[in-house]
Amino acid sequence: MYTFAAPLDRAERLNPTGRALVFEGLERTYAELAGRCRRLGGALRALGLDKGDRVGMVGPNSDRYLELYLGVPSAGFVFVPVNSRLAPAEITAVLADAGVRVMFMDGDFPVPECVERVIRIPEEYEEFLATGEEIELGEGVVEDDLAALFYTSGTTGLPKGAMHTHRSLISSGLHLMATWPFDVQTRWMIASPLFHTGGTLAVFSTLWHGGQHVLMPSFDARKAVQLIQDEKVTHTLLVPTMLAAATKEQLANPRDVSSLRYLSHGASPISAETLHRARQAFPDAELMHIYGTTETTPITTLLTHEERLLDTHLVGTCGQPAVGVQVRVFDTVTGKECQPSDVGELMVRSSSVMQGYWNKPAETDHAFLDGWYRTGDLGYRDEAANIFLVDRAKDMIVTGGENVYSVEVENALASHAAVDEVAVFGIPDAKWGEAVHAVVVLSQEGITPEELIEHCRARIAGFKVPKSIDVRQAALPKSAAGKILKRDLREPFWAGQAVQVSGS
Repeated sequence: MYTFAAPLDRAERLNPTGRALVFEGLERTYAELAGRCRRLGGALRALGLDKGDRVGMVGPNSDRYLELYLGVPSAGFVFVPVNSRLAPAEITAVLADAGVRVMFMDGDFPVPECVERVIRIPEEYEEFLATGEEIELGEGVVEDDLAALFYTSGTTGLPKGAMHTHRSLISSGLHLMATWPFDVQTRWMIASPLFHTGGTLAVFSTLWHGGQHVLMPSFDARKAVQLIQDEKVTHTLLVPTMLAAATKEQLANPRDVSSLRYLSHGASPISAETLHRARQAFPDAELMHIYGTTETTPITTLLTHEERLLDTHLVGTCGQPAVGVQVRVFDTVTGKECQPSDVGELMVRSSSVMQGYWNKPAETDHAFLDGWYRTGDLGYRDEAANIFLVDRAKDMIVTGGENVYSVEVENALASHAAVDEVAVFGIPDAKWGEAVHAVVVLSQEGITPEELIEHCRARIAGFKVPKSIDVRQAALPKSAAGKILKRDLREPFWAGQAVQVSGS
């Protein structure tokens, strides 16, 4: 196993004059990127930072963000990427929790008192970099050292810092390399934010081979499709909401996207209809479903060549365990592994799993069971080890004594051609305890909730059909990773309730 410094060193030796990255017209070679990372490490050491000290970053994706992600851990420090969409008080809370000493800021963010030094991007960054002498990256750093704290998105509660080592993050890159081909011709488009493990997903897979990173500051469907054409993008990851938007754009305004050969999605459920449209928009690309969590960096299972399975029952699976990852379905009451088709909690064991939660020993203890990471996701497996997700444990709805998995209801609604976005959750009901409720965004007018309910009746059991549907015009609230924030949608219905049956 290796540290962050190893793939960067290899890329510089293999392809020193090749493009390491392109960002809004700016290009850097691997010799330039590696040199800047060495100076960054030297500048941070000159500030008096010790090995293991935390260095934070808040702002959009950029060339400098990528070199911070690579350079900070390579110099022996711990990188803390912070969700730029958080409120100022939330940003401060994350920085205080992590004990960040030096903070890089790209944008109009308040300066937290808990941070010793703030370096503004771009105003102060280049000057700061010039103060550093080049150091040898990786010196004194071992694979079990902490490399980064990725704070969970907080879709079901307050963010927690997932502790990832050099080993866990490098391992994740190897999992992906064992499934998809990467080489010096690879051009990976980073459309997801780098403060999320989805954004860093293929950085090391690309880096090991001296390939190119194509960075977007933030996702925009038109720009994404244009970048695929202009930069001859070969690989990318788009969360379902991004994929749906990019697909819509490409079908409406076609570009030459024939370079895109590998198109992955993950982070939240996706409908078969969205996949069919994506296949039309990007006909040369292999589709792959990636399932995982921040705590698993995030590769856990992979469904390759999804485009071949669109009209089979396997389109409902998130694939088989990635090479190097063990996934089991456990009955948490008995502690025994479930038989095929029996629903239980998915648990993961791999070198890519986090060490635990920063400064939260109780939460860490709860997250692991006999060395297995508890995902909190419910699912089952078939005889071929295909994993089928049925819900987040906290999103399961209990109505009239029946368990309803919101994903199943969401899939039924998403199969309606007019449904663009959908979220299903439980709301209080005096008779049933909880009632199934849906919030949808439609692509056309004139579709009534009653019509959508009848659409569901033809596809799922009566007790699973939504009792009520809220049709909205605006897009549903999402985390920076593109996940729909059910917590925000659910909260008004549960305000004042002593107990939230479906959890929060």
